[in-house]
Amino acid sequence: MKLLRFGPAGHEKPGALDAQGRIRDLSAHVTDLSGAHLDRRALAELAALDLTQLPEVAGDTRLGPCVGGVGKFICIGLNYSDHAAETGAEVPPEPVIFNKWTSAICGPNDDVIIPRDSHKTDWEVELGVVIGKTARYVDEADAMHHVAGFCVVNDVSEREFQLERSGTWDKGKGCDTFGPLGPWLVTPDEIDDPHQLAMWLDVDGKRYQDGNSNTMVYQVPYLISYLSRFMSLQPGDVISTGTPPGVGMGQQPPTYLRPGQTMRLGIDGLGEQQQRVVAERDAR
Repeated sequence: MKLLRFGPAGHEKPGALDAQGRIRDLSAHVTDLSGAHLDRRALAELAALDLTQLPEVAGDTRLGPCVGGVGKFICIGLNYSDHAAETGAEVPPEPVIFNKWTSAICGPNDDVIIPRDSHKTDWEVELGVVIGKTARYVDEADAMHHVAGFCVVNDVSEREFQLERSGTWDKGKGCDTFGPLGPWLVTPDEIDDPHQLAMWLDVDGKRYQDGNSNTMVYQVPYLISYLSRFMSLQPGDVISTGTPPGVGMGQQPPTYLRPGQTMRLGIDGLGEQQQRVVAERDAR
């Protein structure tokens, strides 16, 4: 299934994409696509529905983040060997963990706001993993049983805040609108191998990132097992698994986002996002 959330920000309804690419309203069957409704049983009940019998939603309706009520938004740094090389960093001996605040989450096509005093706002297309079952001290071999689905994440980042302002990376990662999720939450049965997915990102039509999840250093089952040693993973938590090369910081010279630009990004089988970049003073 390709699940989604649609409607005004803060008032989204659950939906699904039918075989013809039309949005169908699931709100008569589930209150939201949030943690309590992402386990295998709940997803199987949704999969059994005849989507053609559900109300159709206008195609121009706003899409919200594909998961509601996210508890933790966990990110993995330097997890693509070719991205680590472009930044001049060594591949880390263990996964680098940082957080994006849940207030950063927005819809896949919402405006991305450049924060006040920012000069180095950057982009990162990433594979997102959504947890569907509580994971605590999980074996790597069992880890995928805890996955509800996959989605596109744009790990928007302010590099000065992240790298030049002392302390951890978090202050450059969690600004408002720095976490677009979606368009869809795609269930695992639709993805043959999450480690063989082409992924790309354009700014104003220029292709900057053109990579594949096959260069991921620490793969999804290992990441789930590893994280579950340090925290319990709860249904609805999102793990953003790292980015391939081509970020603005890695360009020669470095290139950063400016108001008025447009980002387009996508991952095979998971859909596309498009965001207009705006200055904080112009944000609606």
